[in-house]
Amino acid sequence: MSERSALRRRIRAWLALFTICLVLSGLTAFPLVSEIHWLNSLMSHEWLRRVGDGLDRADADYPFLLYGTDWLAFAHLVIAVFFYGVHRDPVRNIWITEAGMIACAGIIPLALICGPIRGIPFWWSVIDMSFGVFGVIPLLVLRRMIKRLEAMPEPPTPAPAAHPAPEPVTAGP
Repeated sequence: MSERSALRRRIRAWLALFTICLVLSGLTAFPLVSEIHWLNSLMSHEWLRRVGDGLDRADADYPFLLYGTDWLAFAHLVIAVFFYGVHRDPVRNIWITEAGMIACAGIIPLALICGPIRGIPFWWSVIDMSFGVFGVIPLLVLRRMIKRLEAMPEPPTPAPAAHPAPEPVTAGP
């Protein structure tokens, strides 16, 4: 296996890791009510109980509010689809990886600004920010590998084989 194809395989492995995590993160946004019930059954924490109460009330009285988390889940799945472009042509579509890095960086100011506005405890905002910190790691690795791939010379394309001209067909002996 050539160094170039080995690097492409490593790029695809890191890309698969990131995409699977992105999809799983999105899928967990659909069943929030049952997830918080499960979490509250495992541990007793005032903030988690408050979140569970809020989700129960929203689900019972204002279920349309949870539609927003359905869109959050959908957005994660759509973003994951964009990374297929990196799978197909990492060098040409490196911008998708870089956009993902920008999105990861954007999580931090979002959590620091909107968390206090929404009454989210700081430690919970730190958990939210960790998604950006941990999410950017595979993207940084991907970007570095894509840049290495870009710097590698393209393998020579074989010249088409010359075919001899067909013998002219003549009529008669």
